[in-house]
Amino acid sequence: MKKKMVLSTLLGVTLVASLAACGGQTEQPKSTAAATSAAAGGPKTKLTYWTVDRHDADYMKDVIKKFNETNKDNIEVEMTVLADNFNQSIDIAFASNQAPDIFRTNDFSGFVKKGYLQPINDMMTDEMKKRYDKLLVEELNMVDGKIYSLPHTGQYWRLIYNVDLFQKAGIKDPPKTVKELVEDAKKITEAGKDIGAYGFAENFKNANSAFARIVNPIGSFSGTSEVDGYNYKTGQFDFSVYKPIAEALRQMKQDGSMLPGVESLDIDPLRAQFAAGKIGMYFNHSGEPGVYQNQFPTKINWSAALPPTIDGSQQGTVSVIAGNYIGISKNTTNKDKAWKFLQYIYNLDFQKEYHEKGFGISIVPDVNSGAKKPSIPGIEGFLPSKFDALYAPTPLSVTEAKVEGNKSGNAILKYMMEGGDVDKVLNDLTTRYNAGLEKARAAGDTKMKPNPSFDPNKLQGSLAK
Repeated sequence: MKKKMVLSTLLGVTLVASLAACGGQTEQPKSTAAATSAAAGGPKTKLTYWTVDRHDADYMKDVIKKFNETNKDNIEVEMTVLADNFNQSIDIAFASNQAPDIFRTNDFSGFVKKGYLQPINDMMTDEMKKRYDKLLVEELNMVDGKIYSLPHTGQYWRLIYNVDLFQKAGIKDPPKTVKELVEDAKKITEAGKDIGAYGFAENFKNANSAFARIVNPIGSFSGTSEVDGYNYKTGQFDFSVYKPIAEALRQMKQDGSMLPGVESLDIDPLRAQFAAGKIGMYFNHSGEPGVYQNQFPTKINWSAALPPTIDGSQQGTVSVIAGNYIGISKNTTNKDKAWKFLQYIYNLDFQKEYHEKGFGISIVPDVNSGAKKPSIPGIEGFLPSKFDALYAPTPLSVTEAKVEGNKSGNAILKYMMEGGDVDKVLNDLTTRYNAGLEKARAAGDTKMKPNPSFDPNKLQGSLAK
């Protein structure tokens, strides 16, 4: 009994410390019980909502304020932003009975497996089911037919670059090949010595995230049939196709073209450095225009372009992985009122405005057909092109839970920093990840199977002509 009490206390302390570490962007959460307080107009039911998104935090505060003031059910939603260690904070919150009522489904498959999410099938109207029908995908927003979250926006991946530094280095256009990426990074670094600018950076503090941000758009656009190292055709992992990309990262590091200390760089410090004009290029998705308008206002001239490919041929499509947004806690005692808030968020009016303000590019057909073109600076390069396509989720997360040894990002980071035999590194990853995948399949953690007819080239034009 004493051990259980100590564990509970430690979890509670850890949760509070985790939230406090996020500074002024968060407020300490309250219990998910039906907390009520006297207020003008009667008692309020307070609901906690946790999100990982910082780029739209100010806007969402206004959205929630409007909901709180206008809903007729006396519901008051309190938002907490946890951009760092979000998944771990959710785990701790559920373990210590401090889970939020509503939260961002950041680790969809993991949260479902752990029993954190409430199915919403029985709450959805027939009209709502019809609206989202073609966007409901197993292991993306539903599991075994149970829907836990709904689509909202997609992550359209691009190479983000500083136009001013490109001009300073005499570079006319963004790189079309991985080789040009290395060459341009070196030119920018040399031209930017007087202002301390470097050609390339990525958030290598989270090595897996950094690795994915780079290899997924380059690899899928090159026609590899792969995302996260997983080949949709064969149903197996094969990291060998990423050899030219791994070598390019190593070369940029050797050339001194990367921002110093990049191995410990997190995403927000990266954005701050980019906004200050110190980084020439990095890879990220369509949430960035909102970041540079609200979180890190910048005066630099920047843009986004389709990613380079391995050899310059655009034989595939840039993978747009989307499909879930927010969900309801399985533990909430206010399921019906939490659903009221989800209905407010999952409706056309909110989604159109969110899209038009440039916080994210929608994948919902009636939003894209009726919304105005976003006017936010920098959004132009992220808008859907014929080279963007929706991809099914990969079994990466459940596979990595079974993988022994270094994960892919850490293995590549080690090679980037220290060198070595790249073939050996990539073959070792392939072997270990396929062993992990076999265990995940045996445990029933994934139902992903080979799709021999998968052709990324045939997906061109599926989102935009």
